Amino acid sequence: MTENPAIGSNWEEVRREIFTPQEIAESDLRVALIGEIIKARQEQGISQKKLEELSGVKQPVIARLEKGSTSPQLDTILKILAPLGKTLAVVPLRPQPEK
Repeated sequence: MTENPAIGSNWEEVRREIFTPQEIAESDLRVALIGEIIKARQEQGISQKKLEELSGVKQPVIARLEKGSTSPQLDTILKILAPLGKTLAVVPLRPQPEK
């Protein structure tokens, strides 16, 4: 019988063995972005159907995005964020060294 090295490991260890650092970073960013969209929508009391009316993005697309079962285009994300009073920003990954 072959031993399974994943048994007894924690998820972070297994994740680092299976995925590249870039895949982990992309996944973490996707999860954080979806979480912020859901949080903003719920805090404002906006249903997915109402967000469809405000953004022009169909409710089933919003549902799939929130479930994490799709990787939406950037323009779709921006359309969803705008009526929530949000946008995306490009920021440094790490603090820049002082000069």
